[in-house]
Amino acid sequence: MRTLLLKCAQCQGYTLRATCPKCGAATVMAMPAKYSPEDRYGEYRRRLKAELKEGA
Repeated sequence: MRTLLLKCAQCQGYTLRATCPKCGAATVMAMPAKYSPEDRYGEYRRRLKAELKEGA
């Protein structure tokens, strides 16, 4: 189940909107994804994280 609560990446405030009403920055999910031993997308997530790390 997806939560409605989002957190601003810049000012650390909470909101229900896709952009922060205080500073206008993008918001992200407030809670991490639920852990599952049968993580179907774990390989893709780790591959994306490695590619982003190499590019920085």
